[in-house]
Amino acid sequence: MKAILVLTAAIAFAVAPLISPPFAGYRPDQFPVPQPDPLIQPPGWTFSVWLVIYAWLIVSAVYGLTQRAEDAGWDRTRWPLFLSLCFGTAWLPVATVSPFWATVLIWAMLACALAALLRAPRDENIWLAAPLGLFAGWLTAAACVSLAITLTGFGAGSQPLLHPILLGVAIVIGAVTLLRRAEPFYALGLGWALIGVFAANIAPPQWVMMGLATLGLVLLAILTFPGRRTT
Repeated sequence: MKAILVLTAAIAFAVAPLISPPFAGYRPDQFPVPQPDPLIQPPGWTFSVWLVIYAWLIVSAVYGLTQRAEDAGWDRTRWPLFLSLCFGTAWLPVATVSPFWATVLIWAMLACALAALLRAPRDENIWLAAPLGLFAGWLTAAACVSLAITLTGFGAGSQPLLHPILLGVAIVIGAVTLLRRAEPFYALGLGWALIGVFAANIAPPQWVMMGLATLGLVLLAILTFPGRRTT
């Protein structure tokens, strides 16, 4: 039953963007302090990673149901993954209405996705840990982006102060996660977002954001270096 629930949630998660209003980031008019060009916001082309995430999670869920329905290792991941996907299905409609509640939801998504990743068995990586890693890696960045924009949008501080701090938080979460489990696709998901942040801050140059993104990429590479330790 849990395998069926995960597959159902994965399909609903992938279908949600097709039936929800178009979303290309929070609108400036959703905040008391408009946020037309957030420093921490990756450019639109980076969001193409969702196509891979959606497809891979569905393939993983199908494989899990047909080949590993009663596998204890897979079973440990199913409740947190199911919850993360349910939160994700609701996220787009909420984000078009309330950045605050969307931020709460995306942090819940991240917590559940990380729990699923860290519980995943260490064999059959391509079928389970890899899609979970890509999902959780991108969410690590997305949750911090959402929080940064929401905080500055509600006047809690300036972008030059808070956005580098939240980018640093994403990097710290990523480093701690990779120390627990050096999953390359987790590093890839977070690293792709860091590349986007770097690209978004080239013109005009925002040296702090570009420097942090670069340091984050170097750190991710070190922590996922082949042969560093058994994973």
